[in-house]
Order: sequence, then C-alpha cells, then structure tokens
Amino acid sequence: MRLRALLDTDALGLRLLGGEDELDRTVRGVMTTDLRDPSRYLSGGELVLTGLAWRRDAADSEPFVRILAQAGVAALAAGEAELGDIPEDLVTACARHRLPLFAVHESVAFATITEHVVRQVSGERAGDLAAVVDRHRRMMTSGPAGGGPDVVLDLLGSDLDLRAWVLSPTGRLIAGSEAAGPALPAELCAKLAAEHLAAARTGRRGPHRVPVGPATYSLFPIRSSGRSPQAARDVRETVLSDWVLAVEADAGDWAEERLDLLQGVTQLIAVERDRRDAARTVRRRLAQEVLELVQTGAAPAEIAARLRVAAPVLLPGLGAAPHWQVVVARVEWDGGETRTGPVAQSLLEEILVDPLATGPEPSDRIAVAHSGDEAIALVPLPAVSAEHDGSETGVLADTLLAAVREPLSAGLDGDGRVTLGVSAAVHSAEGLRGALEEARHARRVAAARTGRVCAAGHQELASHVLLLPFVPDDVRRAFTARLLDPLRDYDRRHRAELIPTLEAFLECDGSWTRCASRLHLHVNTLRYRVGRIEQLTGRDLSRLEDKLDFFLALRMS
Repeated sequence: MRLRALLDTDALGLRLLGGEDELDRTVRGVMTTDLRDPSRYLSGGELVLTGLAWRRDAADSEPFVRILAQAGVAALAAGEAELGDIPEDLVTACARHRLPLFAVHESVAFATITEHVVRQVSGERAGDLAAVVDRHRRMMTSGPAGGGPDVVLDLLGSDLDLRAWVLSPTGRLIAGSEAAGPALPAELCAKLAAEHLAAARTGRRGPHRVPVGPATYSLFPIRSSGRSPQAARDVRETVLSDWVLAVEADAGDWAEERLDLLQGVTQLIAVERDRRDAARTVRRRLAQEVLELVQTGAAPAEIAARLRVAAPVLLPGLGAAPHWQVVVARVEWDGGETRTGPVAQSLLEEILVDPLATGPEPSDRIAVAHSGDEAIALVPLPAVSAEHDGSETGVLADTLLAAVREPLSAGLDGDGRVTLGVSAAVHSAEGLRGALEEARHARRVAAARTGRVCAAGHQELASHVLLLPFVPDDVRRAFTARLLDPLRDYDRRHRAELIPTLEAFLECDGSWTRCASRLHLHVNTLRYRVGRIEQLTGRDLSRLEDKLDFFLALRMS
C-alpha cells in the first residue's frame, strides 16, 4: 500500500507533519518501537510507530531519524499521547533525511494502525501472488515445468513472508524456499508427516494445525492435480502417497482468500507431482516386464536381455550390468476391501529413496512394479560396490524401517500394516527368481511380527528362529506350558530362580564353570538347580534334543 492511503483513512487519526513529496512510497509492513537504535529489527519499507520514549532531549532526534532513513523505512508516525505536540527537533530531522512524518492522535491506539496496515498489505500481496500463481499454473499446464516446487515456495516467501516446505508421506524433504532458511531437522519432518497422515485418516479438511514448541505449522495436503478429495473410493487408497505442504504459520485465523491462495499453490505443486509420476512410467514398465519374465519361468538369457535394457535407464553411464536386489512391500488394511497394489507401489518408490536425499526426483534409479496387493522393486547396485558384500552396500531392512516407521504408523492409524522384505544382492538373471522368493519370504517373516510397520532382511532367513513366528498360537502355548510351567510354579513357591538359571545355562552352551561364574554361584549350587529342572520336567540337559526344546520354549514364551 502507499503512504498516501493512510491519510485517506480518518479512523487512523494521522496528521502529516512533513514529507508530502514522498507519499507515493510503498509500505511493506509496520513496526512499533521505542528503542534508541531499532536497526537490527528493520528490513526496509516499514511504517515505524513510536511513543517517543527514546527521546530524552532534542539531540536524540537526529541520530534516531538517521538510523531509520539508513534502514530504508517508509515513514515515521509519532504518538501525541506522551509529549502532546510532536517536538520540532524531530520534525526538522525528518525533513533533513526526507523521511515522511505523521502525528498520531492520542485517542488512536497503535494496534489500530498496525491491524489496518497488515490487513491492507497482506491483501495486496495475496492478490499479487494469486495472479503470479495463476499465470504460473497456465504456463505449466501447457509446457515444461518452470523450476519445480522450489519456485512456487519462493513466491510464498518473497510475497507473503511465509516459510514453507514440501514433504513426502515418509517425512522426506522434497522442496523448501530460500526464504525458509536451513532445512527442517529430520525429526521435525517426520513428526509433521505423521501428524498429516493421522489427520488425513480422520477425513478432516485441511489445513491441519500442528503446534511444535513456540511455532505452529499448518499442513495442506497435495493431491494429484486430476483428482478431487472424493475421487478415491477410500481415503486409504491415497493417504500413504500424497505429499504435504507445511507452512510455518497458524492458518486458523486466515481469511478465505488466503486459504484459497494456498490451495492454489498445492494444486500448482501437484502438477509437478504428476509430471514426476509420469516420468516413472518407463521404469515401472521395465520392472513389470522383468517381473513377469521371472514369475513365468522365462529362460535366464531372456531375463538377462531385459536387464541389459533396464540397466542404462536406471544407472545411466554405468556401462556394465549391475548387481540387483529385490524388495517386496505389502500394505494391508482391516477389512481387505481397499485396493493396495498401487498404494504399495507409490509408497515403496518413496521408501527406497535415501532419507537424506532432497528434491522430487531422487528415485530415478528405482523400478517398482505391483502384482495384486504386492509391490516389487528392482534396486540396481553398481557391481563394483556390490562385489564385496551386497548386504552391506545395498538396501538394509533396519535402515528402511528406521526412516519410515514413525510417520507411516500414524498414517496406518490402528487398522493397517506395511510389511517389507529385502533380498540379498544377486549378480545375474539366474539369481533374480531366488531373490524374489527370498524377499517374499522375508516379508512374511516381517508380517508375523507385531507392529504397524515391520521389515525383515535376507540375513534373518538363515536361522531356525525364523520358523517360530509360523507356529500356530495354540501349539506355541501348549509347547511352552508343558516345558516351562513346572519351573515357573516352583520359582513362585520357592524363589529358586530356575528359569533364569536355565536361560544362562543354555547361553553358556552347557558350560558349568562359565554359567556358575555368570550367575555368581558355586558349581555345586548350579548342579543342584539343573538337577531340579531335570526332575521337574523329566528332561536331560546333557542331551542336545532336550537343550533345543528348552531353547525354543524360552524363545516362544
């Protein structure tokens, strides 16, 4: 807004004391101060309001006005409540530095002026930004994108002073404006993504407001530009794949015009999202073709030929065929009626991105297909780095889990699960079928565990412990009760600690001296306890079969 407009508003009680030739200056904000040197709080273009408490004598006016002029403020408005008439030395100093000066009538509160200026400036900025957003949207729908989400967020920062970021459903930072400053901490990104997913599951209309310490963040869902919120049959079909716009502001008291503007910004970013999804089509098709060949038992030579086509697309410039890993994901909802294959596909494409990677396109080396309710990813590993140990240099189940557990658990909201299985690295087409089966089996191991988000890797398939989750519950209870209940009953009656003694004895591989040392017992006392265990259970702890039965019973209990 212009300074001239302030004089046209009688309710503000402003009287011009000097600077009539400067009334076309633009006001970009307002600040109230009685500091002798407020320069560190000024950025230029402000209307400065002051009660003159900084002025002790006439000599103070010149340095105060000089500081304001050097900071580029638009004008100074001094209140008459403290001194009555505005001092002549202040009028002279403002004239010398060509700084417009207003007197504020004692009946008018500074808050009234501040509210008026902020409302006018925000409205003008919003109108200007809305025009820019609309123009940018028309450009993008008819041609290539112009800079990605960052450009749109920079508009929010420069025109509305809003710090904003785009986050994936797993909390990965996709974009942020330069005005937003340093990147959000990973923990905060995960928290905001979790809050967004949890709120989206309730069906409440955004934005969702999240207080974090002294700040409040407003979360706006970013849906496909061609899809309305009602287009999906069930919110669960999209909640795990939608991006979110996080704005550091409380949108609870925003006017409808500003809310509509932010919705327009989300639609603009959604166009970028759709372009990225379209670019994934080739990689998805490659994965689907390889998967069909593997599952139908095609000859290794045919699969190898298809991989040679895929390798340059996924690892451009590599030259040699890479090693490969297979990752399988499944999304399951209570009721089982919701389509989950496409959701699992989009989610797995995001999960496999390095959590520290930023930007909308870091997943251009991942090919994911879906078959029924299952998503299957082909992850290429450069052969030179995978020669030593693919499990160390490739995808690790624990790493995947740590990066996505918090936000996804919120999105699943008590009625869904995500389970992941990871294969070892293979270096030829012959190994892909085994890798696929390995990843599927690992996913079934993960599914047998408790928790909303679970993962298992190929390393876990080499132990007999893998069999335990698949033992029916009634069999587990009967087996453990038969072996351990007599010991538990005896411990309750006599405080004999037979169960801890049994655990330590097995962990020490039946070594009397090591076990006695660990338990701080005399060997004879240990022999007495082991004898009591054998007497109560009818088992012989010198026999391998009985040791194994006790071991499994303890693991299943």
